[in-house]
Amino acid sequence: MISAPTSDKQPACIAFVLLLSTAAALGGFLFGFDTAVINGAVIALGDYFKVGPVLVGMSVSLALLGSAVGALGSGYISDKYGRIKGMMLAAVLFTASGVGAGLPFTVWDFIFWRILGGIGIGLASAITPAYIAEISPASLRGRFGSLQQLAIVVGIFIAMLSNYMLVEVAGGSAGNELWFGFETWRWMFWAEVPPALLYLIASMMIPESPRYLIGRGRETEAHEILGKVIGDSVLEKIEEIKVTLQVEGGAAFADIKGRIGFKHIVWLGLGLSVLQQFVGINVIFYYGSMLWRSVGFTEQHSLWITVVTGIVNIVTTLIAIVFIDCIGRKPLLLSGSAGMVITLGILAYLFGTAPLDAAGNPKLIGETATTALVAANIYVFCFGFSWGPVVWVLLGEMFNNRMRASALALGAGAQWVANFVVSASFPSLVEWVGLGFTYLGYTFFAAVSFFFVMFLIRETRGRELEDME
Repeated sequence: MISAPTSDKQPACIAFVLLLSTAAALGGFLFGFDTAVINGAVIALGDYFKVGPVLVGMSVSLALLGSAVGALGSGYISDKYGRIKGMMLAAVLFTASGVGAGLPFTVWDFIFWRILGGIGIGLASAITPAYIAEISPASLRGRFGSLQQLAIVVGIFIAMLSNYMLVEVAGGSAGNELWFGFETWRWMFWAEVPPALLYLIASMMIPESPRYLIGRGRETEAHEILGKVIGDSVLEKIEEIKVTLQVEGGAAFADIKGRIGFKHIVWLGLGLSVLQQFVGINVIFYYGSMLWRSVGFTEQHSLWITVVTGIVNIVTTLIAIVFIDCIGRKPLLLSGSAGMVITLGILAYLFGTAPLDAAGNPKLIGETATTALVAANIYVFCFGFSWGPVVWVLLGEMFNNRMRASALALGAGAQWVANFVVSASFPSLVEWVGLGFTYLGYTFFAAVSFFFVMFLIRETRGRELEDME
């Protein structure tokens, strides 16, 4: 017979959950670092492999298809082998990708290593928010869940900062040789290896999700963890989880099927995932240096701009952490969408009306250049306190226990496919229709995101996971 704990463990609860969430969120750091590190290397890679914009776009974006594969497979892996083993696998893939991407022979084996890292990103992107949601008390779940996005944006920032610093040391170009005769762009990818190994060690030291343990009949282990998380009423919580999990069946993709393909709640998760990407945010993070260079900035100035953008992204994510459990998920999403419509519209106008240089690129000078930089960073600000962290929080908490792993895997997979579509199409769209019309498309989807949330998304603040649909 398991006895319920008698002492009040709320203070320990916060510290314990923060520790576990931070360790798990290292996967988010690598997610951000791996996706953004290509930013500083993209032009040097094109020169090194002597390929045009199509293959450059593929070298950036095919990793995202690997992310979709990893995300879709995360449901099976996390339900069969546990959340922790899924994190460990992701850490191994991040390590291998970082080493291999710095030592390619052709553009094709470079793409292979990027896809391998993408699979790790997909695993981490789906498993981490599920794990954090499952070990967090309902009253603080939004804040702990936002640590995933904070880790992502810190990873993006560190990747941009390290790219900038490496280029500075190398003398102004990612194609210059740096240490031991290796080009700077290789060191950009190798910088991922130390945090990947740290993530592997951290994932080996944290306990498994109590909801997974209960689903596997390991109630004694789950009881110990829940005692540290919720303090009291542990036995009641275990019984509640057992009912919602339907232990003898476990979770599967069959649980997310509905009359029109998927259940209504799953379609909402898919909509959130796709719209998060279709507003074009990752164009800033994947192609930022190329974008600013194309409108007249130097390579070093372009990389410095991406560093500033990374700082803005971190600050706004901290704002989301402060307010997400106070004012809720839906108000943040709506205000973020409204801000993105305005700022993206300004960028579309500036890019579309700017004079063209000899190569046919818009040339921003003087006040126009300053306005574009300010608008771009306000756009990142609006995304950073809303659609960046809140979508991941919602995906981690909006599904019930039985379908969570499978539905989150599907949602994360859809997000990576949408990310691929946006990232792969950007170089070609700029070449075919110009920056102005490209950003006008992102403005349209920002407007769609506003009405999608207004009419279809329900608030989840303060609700227990066992009360979800």
